[in-house]
Amino acid sequence: MSRTRLVGVLGGMGPAATVDFYGKLVEETAATCDQGHVPVVIWGDPRVPDRSLSLLGGGEDPTPYLRRGVEGLKQAGCEVLAVPCNTAHAFVPPLAEEAGLELVSIIEVTADALAADGVRAAGVLATSGTLRAGLYADALRRRGVAVIEPDESGQRQVTAAIGAVKGGGVQPANRRALAELSRSLADRGAERVVTACTELVLALDRSSVPVPVLDPARLLARRLVEVAFGAPAAHRGGLRRPRMPDFPYDAEGAPFPDAQHAAG
Repeated sequence: MSRTRLVGVLGGMGPAATVDFYGKLVEETAATCDQGHVPVVIWGDPRVPDRSLSLLGGGEDPTPYLRRGVEGLKQAGCEVLAVPCNTAHAFVPPLAEEAGLELVSIIEVTADALAADGVRAAGVLATSGTLRAGLYADALRRRGVAVIEPDESGQRQVTAAIGAVKGGGVQPANRRALAELSRSLADRGAERVVTACTELVLALDRSSVPVPVLDPARLLARRLVEVAFGAPAAHRGGLRRPRMPDFPYDAEGAPFPDAQHAAG
């Protein structure tokens, strides 16, 4: 029987996305008791400077903060590192290597899933920094998947929605804008839409998008279960917990006040 590995989650970027990710990790684990879940240490430091601003040349370098978190997780005994922040992957890989931690990349996991599905073109909704760094573009093109990104106006809508989630004030207009933008990506040939910022899944009504929407945070959670236990979750016995709908319900399963309007 494989030894269970301790997973370190470098979180806080932002806090709501970290909470959402841990919930998905629980949901994706085939556990029948507490002891059957993935052992996790979460480092949640919301003081990390804005990753996207740094990549765009207008913000503080987040590397010292990220290094502190990676080293803290290593000292806590973690062997595996996960970062439920897409943009942070422009900085984290060398830090994980320095610390001797196995990085399970949210970027690579998502690219693997798209390639496995035979997707030829994917629409990517992400921070401007993620797009500027080419994180998804590089990973997908290596797998023969074309990338379709929003135009300048659409990217402003993405940025506004991300900020709304971080500020705890997502409005119906944010949800409608993301849905319209996702439909436009599908019209341009996207066979999947990737919510390549962990805040976006909390603001996008996937039921209004004509193509499947991939949630990298859930894909990362699923892969972590396999890495932590050394075998696919489906082979471990037990049943996965029922999935909580990502929209239009909040983390407690209660409908958002504007859910009916936004979904319509």
